[in-house]
Amino acid sequence: MSDEKQPNEPPVGSPPPSEPPKPPTAWQRLTKALGPVGVVLVLLVTKGKTLALLALKFGAPILKTGGTMILSVGAYAMMWGWKYAVGFVLLIFVHELGHLIVARQAGLAVGAPVFIPFMGAFIALKDAPKNAWIEACVGIGGPLLGTLAAALCEVGFRVTGDPLWRALAYSGFMLNLFNLMPVGLLDGGRIVTALSPWLWVAGLVVLVAMIFTQPNFLLILILLVSLPRVWSLFRPKTDEEQRYFEVTTE
Repeated sequence: MSDEKQPNEPPVGSPPPSEPPKPPTAWQRLTKALGPVGVVLVLLVTKGKTLALLALKFGAPILKTGGTMILSVGAYAMMWGWKYAVGFVLLIFVHELGHLIVARQAGLAVGAPVFIPFMGAFIALKDAPKNAWIEACVGIGGPLLGTLAAALCEVGFRVTGDPLWRALAYSGFMLNLFNLMPVGLLDGGRIVTALSPWLWVAGLVVLVAMIFTQPNFLLILILLVSLPRVWSLFRPKTDEEQRYFEVTTE
């Protein structure tokens, strides 16, 4: 018997030759590919509460204002066409934006504008004004900015000659002029609180006269919601309520 090693025989004591690596299975390839997706999902889950709060904080006001604006545009468009409807709703939005800007400057928390078809729009003051002067400033902010927007529509008419701009300018001027009536919760009613709340009575007389000459559901509604504030003139007031109407030049 020969002691010579065969050419293909491994040396004695050497480790067995390693097998070639097996190709990854389909499941292994899938889990590797989806690894980044899993990381993103974990982040979304851990930050889900924060994202939900942010969406609620910023999304809800946008949906509330945007949704009611679209609803108003649709209602006005059925009567006067979509171009006028869009322009008129934007004029109302600018008017309410004037209130919002002044209220924020005064440090008051306000809600997002809410539109009501054929009745305009409103912003809810979450903080009550500290005195009649601040209330008057917030009240006049809307007509000032709204009248400026109407004036720009008039400029648009004079530049282009398009009667749509003149119609929007007329509507804007009338809208802001009507809101200056010194009645209850209209802008004019808020403004005259810095002069004399008794001007509410004069505004109430004018409003009643308008209802008799041109009966209108909106005018009647304004009268009804204004009556409690006018009635407050004739009831006893606390010292704090009396100080509310004290306006100084300082």
